[in-house]
Amino acid sequence: MTSETSTVPTDSFLSSATQPSKRVAIFAATLWEVQAVQGALGEGVARHIDGLSVLVYAGGSREYWLVQTGVGPEKARRAAARLFAHQSFSLAVSTGFACALIATEIGALLVGCDVVASAGQDADASPPVEVPGNEREVMLQLAEGAGKPVHIGRFVSTDHIIPSAAEKRRFASATAAIGLDMESAALATEAQRVGVPFVIVRTVSDLLDEDLPLDFNLFLRPTGWLKGLAELIGHPSSVAGLCRLRRQSRAAAQNLTIFFRWYAQG
Repeated sequence: MTSETSTVPTDSFLSSATQPSKRVAIFAATLWEVQAVQGALGEGVARHIDGLSVLVYAGGSREYWLVQTGVGPEKARRAAARLFAHQSFSLAVSTGFACALIATEIGALLVGCDVVASAGQDADASPPVEVPGNEREVMLQLAEGAGKPVHIGRFVSTDHIIPSAAEKRRFASATAAIGLDMESAALATEAQRVGVPFVIVRTVSDLLDEDLPLDFNLFLRPTGWLKGLAELIGHPSSVAGLCRLRRQSRAAAQNLTIFFRWYAQG
């Protein structure tokens, strides 16, 4: 993988002779989710834009800009704002894993056309954000024909991880969403601000009626790792749940790779 640095706006990573007709920004929160997309796109070029690390891939009529945002709405918002300030795009995609808020299976594809945000412990949500466009419609059509269980509908984004099945059901009832994550609402708001069509494409890593084995919110705090480890040591039964979640995340990653490979060929 080659690398280059850019600190000024640029019209395209490629030369004018090979400039793509479509440029797609892909945002994922964690390394595991980024690696699932990388598995589909192949070799990329590393760039650094205003302190943001980006992997750029060329394929057919599209150019893909892949960004690891970090976990949570504020990190996602900052990453999207930086990227959109330096480049124009035909589509922005929020991707990775998601909690299902409907009855489905691990690895199922959840595609969000609009997203609402919910802060704190309250399931009340903000007005939905939706940014339609031609390339988004292409993505939706490809998702419907991907040959995997696919659900298309609304997402809800929270500012913390929802650990219990009871809370998941509460959010499902309050928002009528099919999936839950932490980043999509912030990404959609930034895409709407600059007029970039937006879509959510995520795969299910945990189900509606499953409790998470730990309160992972502990690990999101600067001093939370010790508390998280103490909780794990104090509840050895959590190890089995973590192993289950790891298997489910692997299945979700595999299906995410399959979808993006399908999309890149479309």
